[in-house]
Amino acid sequence: MKNTKIMFFFLLGIFIVVPSAYGGTINQTKEGGMDIEIKYPDESIIDRIASISVLIKNNGWEDKKDISFIFTSQDNAMIPISNSSIVITKLSPGSSYGGNIDFKISPNSNPGVHYLNVKYSQILVSNNKEPLNQTISDFAIPIVVKKEPNVIIHVTTSETIFPNAEFPFIINIFSKDVEITNVNVEIIPPPDIQFRGETLQTFSTIQKNSPVLITSRLISTSEEVNVESKLPFYVIITYTDDIGEVKKETQIVSTILRPRTFMELTIDGGIWIGNFFIAPYVSIGTLVGIPAGLIISLLIRKNQKSEKRRTKGKI
Repeated sequence: MKNTKIMFFFLLGIFIVVPSAYGGTINQTKEGGMDIEIKYPDESIIDRIASISVLIKNNGWEDKKDISFIFTSQDNAMIPISNSSIVITKLSPGSSYGGNIDFKISPNSNPGVHYLNVKYSQILVSNNKEPLNQTISDFAIPIVVKKEPNVIIHVTTSETIFPNAEFPFIINIFSKDVEITNVNVEIIPPPDIQFRGETLQTFSTIQKNSPVLITSRLISTSEEVNVESKLPFYVIITYTDDIGEVKKETQIVSTILRPRTFMELTIDGGIWIGNFFIAPYVSIGTLVGIPAGLIISLLIRKNQKSEKRRTKGKI
């Protein structure tokens, strides 16, 4: 367990773009210096809530009144939770108003792009005395509706391994859309492969947009091999999503077990020379000294054997 570490991706130089709660923004300027900003999610999920944020500011020098935003979904994919409009009685010069409106994605919606239509209207009060005619404008908000939340699982290990050695085995978990709970991560290795670290990990919660990384090391068979063979590893993840449904994801990762060569480079920067392993954090002097010492040792042994043969010949 102590060899298994959980950390954020950036600690290992792995970067993931974490989206904000609002993915898209619409900015418009209306008559009389009315600046509108609408923020909305690029994506939402069937049977979940999509929240729209509205901010309007009167940057003109005249009053505006009877300001309204009316939201409609033509295909009824998005159903308002309480009401479908935001109404503002009056905005004086320099004043602003902000509000949110929530929609539930219909369980009958089809995955794909759906549009939330917005009808905006206002009345400009000329010289702050005489109301002019109502002005109306329309625009649409595109939202991608998905069937299920995205839980991204990425497994990294060596493409090939050789006998009697250790190799990193890294699992990245990223829940893009929702918080997940009761998370179980199980690694099922092929026969003759062992793990330094736990093959079953549990997490009570993995937060939305909070990437988690699990590292362990696989230990290859101690028996030498003469031919290559494909080894499958199963990674099985079960979790409970934000609406209480239990989900299961399975990923199969394969690596090649092959015969060992005299010198091998590992994925994390280590070096195998025969049966000697040089860790990636060893100094350059040691890196040079070990192979040199190995060669000198072999020469000394060879010389000693030659001396013994000559001594026997003299007798």
